[in-house]
Amino acid sequence: MTSNKHEGLFVRSWYQKSFWLYLLFPLAIMYWLLSAVRRLLYRVGILRSYRAPVPVVIVGNITVGGTGKTPLVIALCKALQDAGMSPGVVSRGYGGSAPSYPHRVTINDRHEHCGDEPLLIAEQSNVPVVVDANRESAIRCLLANNTCDVIIADDGLQHYALQRDLEIAVVDGSRNFGNRWLLPVGPLRESVSRLKRVDFIVGNGPGLALPQSKKHHLMGLRPTNFTSLIDGKIVAFDKWLLPKRVHAVAGIGNPDRFFHTLKIGGFDPIEHSFPDHHHFTESDLIFSDEFPVVMTAKDAVKARALNKVTDCWYLSIEATVDNDFFPVITQQIKTCARSHLNATGES
Repeated sequence: MTSNKHEGLFVRSWYQKSFWLYLLFPLAIMYWLLSAVRRLLYRVGILRSYRAPVPVVIVGNITVGGTGKTPLVIALCKALQDAGMSPGVVSRGYGGSAPSYPHRVTINDRHEHCGDEPLLIAEQSNVPVVVDANRESAIRCLLANNTCDVIIADDGLQHYALQRDLEIAVVDGSRNFGNRWLLPVGPLRESVSRLKRVDFIVGNGPGLALPQSKKHHLMGLRPTNFTSLIDGKIVAFDKWLLPKRVHAVAGIGNPDRFFHTLKIGGFDPIEHSFPDHHHFTESDLIFSDEFPVVMTAKDAVKARALNKVTDCWYLSIEATVDNDFFPVITQQIKTCARSHLNATGES
């Protein structure tokens, strides 16, 4: 619990631009130096990087915490499937500890083994997912056991040991970049200038403080339906007949986004925020009144095994991006695939 409180303190301070953070300025300088040296070593080839035999698309961010990557990964998988491609996903599997690695995720997997986000991706996209901190190992496992013609690397923007064909950076349009400082003074893993080198910038919601460009795209998260954790009953978001006064539970990077979604849908949420990737217990979801409990789909993969929870529902969302995003990126991926085939034929 103490570490959770510390995490929450830092996140609030980054986005409230608290002055005390500047006491950590020497650590931010050290972080910047180490990161810069590491990138340089990969760039000049002193540190080895892996090039997969199929296109690799990175979906990541430059900030700590949730920006909406997971819904975008799921939507991208579906768009590529609709275009006749066979995507696979690799992830570090943050929050999970598998008996061995690489770990192939199944829809009946335990979140303790693979992490909540890879499990949600596997459930909702119906594509093969492999977790391993070593992305090369994950990709080799994925390709050895599946027929994939494109790899989506979830949260791998800073994983320079993996060569990439396309990079997508997701930015939270409501929180932007906080105080715009590197860790631990601010929430940045890399400086904002890193966005100049990515292929696509996807802003999750309006308010992104960046100049307009063809590579900038706007994403929205559309609520679709509620699903009961008890019996699997599905109710459309706008057809909810239970009390609109609900306990809203969120263990995600930006809980306020979930609460806001409920409010604009006419709900009156009692807000319960937990740190990202929180491992829920029954006491987190049992309250003294009889109001329903609603949570995110990401939290539901961890809460569904709890036995004493009743009248608990999770909200499914769908990522929508401006009209030309998926056709454009799909075409670019197919172009990259042809380049990989040509390179294979020449070798």
